[in-house]
Amino acid sequence: MNASELNWLTAADLARAIRDGAISSEQGVEACLARVREVEDRIQAWQFLDSEYALNQARERDQDRREGKPIGLLHGVPVGIKDIIDTGDMPTEDGTVLHAGRTPDQDATVVAMLRTAGAVILGKTVTTECATYTPGKTRNPYNPEHTPGGSSSGSAAAVAAGMAPLALGSQTNGSVIRPAAYCGVYGFKPSHGLISRHGVLRLSRTLDQMGVFARTIEDIALGCEVLVGGDEHDPDTRPRARIPFREIAAEEPPLPPLIAFIKTPLWERTDEDTREAFAELIEALGDRVVEVDLPDTALDALDHHRVIMEAEMAAALAAEYDRGRERLSESLRAQLERGRAISAFDYQAALARIPLLNDGFTELFERCDAILTPAVAGTAPPGLASTGDPSFCTLWTLCGMPALALPLLQGANGLPLGVQLVGQRHHDARLLRTARWLVTQVGGG
Repeated sequence: MNASELNWLTAADLARAIRDGAISSEQGVEACLARVREVEDRIQAWQFLDSEYALNQARERDQDRREGKPIGLLHGVPVGIKDIIDTGDMPTEDGTVLHAGRTPDQDATVVAMLRTAGAVILGKTVTTECATYTPGKTRNPYNPEHTPGGSSSGSAAAVAAGMAPLALGSQTNGSVIRPAAYCGVYGFKPSHGLISRHGVLRLSRTLDQMGVFARTIEDIALGCEVLVGGDEHDPDTRPRARIPFREIAAEEPPLPPLIAFIKTPLWERTDEDTREAFAELIEALGDRVVEVDLPDTALDALDHHRVIMEAEMAAALAAEYDRGRERLSESLRAQLERGRAISAFDYQAALARIPLLNDGFTELFERCDAILTPAVAGTAPPGLASTGDPSFCTLWTLCGMPALALPLLQGANGLPLGVQLVGQRHHDARLLRTARWLVTQVGGG
């Protein structure tokens, strides 16, 4: 591959090439930086990026390799970090003027794990305000007049535009799956508690989940191998044996998977493009897909999610509201005020619905390997005042189930049209295996 095209290598291919000495980390990072210089003015995916500092990290990785030091799974590979994830050597401003200039004292756990694996922290990608609904500056790489989605907008756009092979995001409602769908990349939100959130801006302990953006399923699996693990600083994680995500994802399923197609009660919100594309996809899968209705326990999920999210956000961002509410967006201020008004009874009642919802899916996953459902209502909406509708992600986030956006479809306007594949909680590697089978079946990239 021409040196000017190294930025389009997958993270796995780049790691292999660096490990084998075919290219240097400095060459790979410089190719990504050259792409940033080419397209960043149009896409605006980065909140902070110091090119020379990124190259210095790469030179250190190259020196480590020459000296025979241990080589991690992502040695020399550049990674983008959503700007709500603490980095001890770069600002983390959380998309709000209230945190302007904030530089943490130490890395978030996920950043520390990336560094241990040898990754180069390329820079900080744009987030919406406090990872909520008010958009940042990022534009959709396919058409800058359309939203890239949110809140992990910069991470999705950076990967889609070839500025980084891998990037981290987070999801409290639809903030990984939606931007991945709009920007035409893979976006993975693992099971709740699988990846540590220590050092990440907290909105909701119940709902916050980390996520990974990439251009292949293999890269998603590679990112998970590096990031998954227990962390004493995040009480929702637990020690666990190493999960061989790449090995499992690459396996052939023991039997052809059976996929449950679930429209959800929101189907009437979908665009005609979405309905037509899903009809073709279902036809292509033939007898390996069966349409399933949601259990009755799932119908009120949007309300339960809103109660939990806004109540926990109001507590998590109390200091920001108290000292700077006039500098928050109207949207965020309204969320926090609604959250402060939620009663303890309503909050606890909403929390109590989560195990019931998960119980409702137990029988389904005894018959089916995964759920196929829209990631979003349609292609990325025009305009930059909104990041789009997250509703098709809400139920799966509430339940803490693993979800993967697949860039399989395209709208009539030429923009990506995302598919969402959802798995049983704590069966994340199996979901990636099923996703790889599905992509192969329909001839996706």
